[in-house]
This record gives sequence, C-alpha cells and structure tokens, in this order.
Amino acid sequence: MSSNASTRETLKLPWSLLRAGGRHGLSDNETRDPIGLAVLALNKFASSDLIDRLGIRKASEQTVYRVTSAGFRTAGNVGRTFARAGKATRGNRVPAAKNTGLFDLTPGEDEQMLADVVGEFAEEMVRPAASEANETCTAPDDLLKASLEIGLPILGVPEELGGIATERSAVAGALVHEALGKGDMGLAVALLAPGAVATALSLWGSDEQQSTYLSAFTGDEVPAAALALAEPTPLFDPTAPATTATATGDGYVLNGVKSGVVRGAEAELFVVGAELDGKPQLFLVESKADGITIESDPSMGLRAASLSRLVLKDVAVEKIALLGDSDDYLDCVRFSRLAWCALAVGTAQAVLDYVTPYVKEREAFGEPIAHRQSVAFMVANIAIELQGMRLVTWKAAGRVAQGKPAEREIALARRLCAERGMQIGLDGVQLLGGHGFVKEHPVERWYRDLRAIGLMEGAVLV
Repeated sequence: MSSNASTRETLKLPWSLLRAGGRHGLSDNETRDPIGLAVLALNKFASSDLIDRLGIRKASEQTVYRVTSAGFRTAGNVGRTFARAGKATRGNRVPAAKNTGLFDLTPGEDEQMLADVVGEFAEEMVRPAASEANETCTAPDDLLKASLEIGLPILGVPEELGGIATERSAVAGALVHEALGKGDMGLAVALLAPGAVATALSLWGSDEQQSTYLSAFTGDEVPAAALALAEPTPLFDPTAPATTATATGDGYVLNGVKSGVVRGAEAELFVVGAELDGKPQLFLVESKADGITIESDPSMGLRAASLSRLVLKDVAVEKIALLGDSDDYLDCVRFSRLAWCALAVGTAQAVLDYVTPYVKEREAFGEPIAHRQSVAFMVANIAIELQGMRLVTWKAAGRVAQGKPAEREIALARRLCAERGMQIGLDGVQLLGGHGFVKEHPVERWYRDLRAIGLMEGAVLV
C-alpha cells in the first residue's frame, strides 16, 4: 500500500477516538468530516517519531541553483510522462461549504486543530531550516518529503480523486498557509507549490486533466510543480499577461516569460497564465516540452523557494493543456492573492512573537526598552494591525469556501496585508535596533519576505 493510501486509511479516525487513543467503533458520520480528515493526517505525522528521525539536511554543494550574477540557464526538466486518461468532460468538484447564516470568523474546533498541528510542524521543522535555506536558496529534501507525509499536496483534492477534501476548504487552506508562514515564508512557498497546482486541477480541471495529472500528486512520488502567473514587467497586470497562446490545429503555441516560478529547475509541471484571443487563460505545460528554458532569478526575499524564470519559446502543447476558462483564470489570481495574505499574517505573527520578549529583556539606561512609550506603542500597533489583517483574510476565505462572491473582500485583504505587513516587518527591524540589521536575528529575513506580498502573483493557492 502506498504511503498516501495508508494516510487516507488512517484519516478514517475521528478526533474523539484519536484523543482517547482508540481506533475502533466508527460511525459513517465520523468518517466524513472534511477538516477532520486533514487534521488527522497531520496529527498522524505530528504524533509519530518522524520529526525525531528526520534531521534538517545539511545543504550539499550547490550544483544547480547558484546565486551569482550569471546564475544558471537550463532546458526544461525531462521529468515523467503523464499518461493520458479520462474524458473531455467536466471534472470532479468538491461542493461549497455549508452556510450557517452566522457571522463568526472563529475557526471551528477541527480547523483550529489543523492550524495547531501545522503550526507544530512549522515550529519543529520549518523554522530551524529557514536560515540555511535562505543562504543556499533551496528547500532541504528531508523537509520537502516531510511535507508530503502530512498531506500538503492533497488538502484541496477531492476524496474521490485520491485527496481528502469533501467540501471547499478555503478557510482550512488559509490556516495552513498562515501556520507555515509563521515558520518561514520562503520555505512555506516551496512546500505549498505542488499543492497549488493540484488545487487548480481540482477546481477547474476536466475529467481528462484530472485523470491525467492528479494521480501523480496523490501517489508516492509527488512532482515538483509551479503555478506561474507573474511576469518580469513593470506594473505587471495579471489580468493582461504578455505571455501569449496561439491556437493551432491540434493545440496551442505559447511564447513569453514568467517570473517568480517556485523550484522551476526541478518542476515537472507548470500551470501558466497566457493570453488567448484577447482573454487570459490557464495552460498546463509539461517541463519536457520543447522550447522551455529555466533561468535563475535570485530575489530579495523568498530565497528558500528557489525562484526562477520560465522562458517559453514556441512551446507547443496539446488541446488538453487549456485549463478552465477566463473566469477561472481571474478566480485563480484572486485565490492566489488570498493565499499570500494568509502567508503575510503568519509571518507578521512571527515578528510580533519575536519582538515582544525582546523589548522586555533588552535594557537601555538601566531599564527594559519596553518601558519607553514609543516602543510599547509600536509593539501594540503591530498587534492591532496584525489582527485586522487576520480577520479580513479569514472573512474572504469564508466567502470563498461557501461559493460566495469575494472579489471585494480579497482586494481589501490584499491591500491591507501588502501595506501593513510590510510596515510590520519594518517596525520589527526598528525595534531590534542594530540587531535588526544583522542575520543573527531572523527579523531582517521576515522583512524581506513580507515585501513580496504586494508583488507576487501565483505560486500558492487556496
């Protein structure tokens, strides 16, 4: 039995029995709780000895991704062959979450358990690996494998297709992004990238596309994959990509450059945004296609995500490559921005948690600097702005989960998280004084990462 199949079998346990240590006497209702399924998968990992057995890999000599002025340039990864299957009909969709009619942004018990378990994973494994991953611009292999063990790529995949979702789980996704962002945003993006592609296939893929590609994400060898929407142009508008797709007799030809591509040198499958007949569309592009070149794209922040550029020159793809329609493309942009907001909330929380004890312990002129009103007010303001970011992000996620229009809420969350998140990073550096400028403390890295919120498009998805 595969590891994912084993995980799904374990997911049948209800929380009440898990807490009591029992494993028998399940009712049908106890096996169908959508968030509980995800939580149980994560708790299985957290309660095992895997964390103890997996050390954070000491990065070996970099042979592919070097942060130099020359960088690297390589042809697309040969990768695996995705065997065609299924029919050109509507794919499987998870239903929208139930509308309780109550305005309550408090996560449910299972959602909070999910956040707690992922938070423990982030604290135990992600945070200790962050500094070295930032220096080497790569995520440790052991950490990537551990993220597969806890089921990150299949959180948004329908249960019928090998995942664990039985209803739209945007709130759960936002909580997962927030928890991982608190560990380290760069590593969080690297860990979440394959799940973004799997979620896109689950939300908008046809039966043929889901049958062809999703099985790879629910098996033992999950491919590196990337959602590539951003482009290296000033004032880039994701609703009007410069990358073009031209229809041919048996498919499409793509030309253009995408930036901010997560782990591009390793990726075997891309979801690419391009303009077709004057409308933005999503395309599935396999890395083995002729005409693909991957270039290094060292960035100020998110260095652990191994960001790169995807150059498409007369890349021919089949008709199966067209994913969804132009409305689905716009939803993809919005849901991606919502995911970035959740990452910003997590990283901003990390800043607050770090500076609060620091200002209480750091002394100047014979007393803790927290006794200075200007310092105390700055910390308080971080807490206030952070809570605003969190609530507006959760509200937007709740509307998405229920299938309600959320354009306004996501736009508000994006604006608030981009501006206030960056300010929180700056204030964190200021509160540490000279220490905020050195790499001995992680706040400078968090500040650099938070600046990405208003710039990045794609890469992650809820």
